[in-house]
Amino acid sequence: MTNHGAILGALCALALSAITTTAALAQEVTLKLHQFLPAQANVPKDILDVWADNIERDSGGRIAIARYPSMQLGGAPTELMDQAIDGVADVIWTAVGYTPGRFPSTEVFELPFLVSDASAASYAFWNLYESDMQEEFRDVRILATWVHGPGVIHASDPVLAPADMEGMKIRGASRQVNALLETLGATPVGMPVPAIPEALSKGVIDGTTIPWEVTESLKISELVEYHTEFTGPMLYTLTFVLAMNKEAYQALPDDLKQVVDDNSGLDFSVFAGRVQQDADAPARQIALDAGNEVVTLDAAQSAEWARMAQPVYDDWLADMQGRGIDGQALIDKARALMDEFSAAH
Repeated sequence: MTNHGAILGALCALALSAITTTAALAQEVTLKLHQFLPAQANVPKDILDVWADNIERDSGGRIAIARYPSMQLGGAPTELMDQAIDGVADVIWTAVGYTPGRFPSTEVFELPFLVSDASAASYAFWNLYESDMQEEFRDVRILATWVHGPGVIHASDPVLAPADMEGMKIRGASRQVNALLETLGATPVGMPVPAIPEALSKGVIDGTTIPWEVTESLKISELVEYHTEFTGPMLYTLTFVLAMNKEAYQALPDDLKQVVDDNSGLDFSVFAGRVQQDADAPARQIALDAGNEVVTLDAAQSAEWARMAQPVYDDWLADMQGRGIDGQALIDKARALMDEFSAAH
């Protein structure tokens, strides 16, 4: 019995070793995915996890995606792009506006009252990235580009007319959003999304501009009572990128590069924009259920806001000209691509 037990034990150990070795061989690469939102927020849960799960599945387990939400690898959200460049993270998701002016061509999609649909804008963003923005992003490999749904004003006091913004301290999400707020007489306060709840609760800001879908995880409906929406083109939207360290990509064998490529690009960009926009409605309902006042400005009221926003366009075009970029051409291309997508869908 002793010899039998010893043989059995040896066989079990050998089998375990074989299993461990097989697992080690199967998982060739672990990529660190870093981003600023909690794991349960919509973007990580419904977009980034989908991408990561698909990569793991299609690679047959040879690529593992280690997910680090809420800046768990350290640093601030504003540093995510540099973390991708420097290899602190292999893949990052970030709002391009967290690095103001660094990727100026992307700001075309952040101009006020330009975008009407996140899917169409995400389609246009990817196509414009391929044709006009690769030089700006030369230090990383861009995997996807998209925008969120309509930007909404969430405030402690009602906001109906542009004049209501006068003197309010409002969190802005990007250079163009801040320019819009300033044009309307508000004081723009820049801060990453995770800082908004504390800033509202302490009265550091009187309101914030964010899409509905983010309000659920931040519990914004518990911190303010008034929400202002627009009819027609969006007050604003933000640009996002999923970016990869170039060396991490190049180190992959060709077949695993193909797995990454097949799960990235145009189709995933459109998917991400659509999913983020679709998440607006449930979060909006939470505000209504809480008894908050949700005001949707009609087409005429929204047009007045758009007219007030014209100086933002003038200043942006002048800024782009100073950088050697044809801003009007970018606007024209973006509009044509969004129309192309809408016509096909």
